Amino acid sequence: MADKGHHHAHDSHYHVVFPVKYRKALLTKEIPLAIVNVARGIEERYEIEFEKIGTDLNHIHILCSFSPSKYKGGDVVRIFKSITARELFKRFPELKKDLWGGEFWSDGYYFATVGERGDWNVVKRYIENQGKTEDTAQLKLLT
Repeated sequence: MADKGHHHAHDSHYHVVFPVKYRKALLTKEIPLAIVNVARGIEERYEIEFEKIGTDLNHIHILCSFSPSKYKGGDVVRIFKSITARELFKRFPELKKDLWGGEFWSDGYYFATVGERGDWNVVKRYIENQGKTEDTAQLKLLT
């Protein structure tokens, strides 16, 4: 998606990965859907597009786009982690039993640019296939 601002244009896509605190396998059942719902609110408020979100049991993959003149990668990660964690603890108070200390996500993250002409489709498919096994169908989160 090419985006144009008043004095700039960008076509920037990013692959972001980070784990649940203590690598706990908590991204099951309704948690991924709740994360997607929260992400939609983040999109509207912060002008960040979450193109794909995929989860495995203990980590999340995000393919997103945002204006590099407005945000740094670490800003987007901080926004996503803090808002989703707060909302998950509100919606699922039982998570606090598994995550003492009040943090849902680990401190670290992986962040890389993704080009539409080369590896974008590869990364997109990889994220779509997170959590898939031969016995279960992947929950399609964002299209």
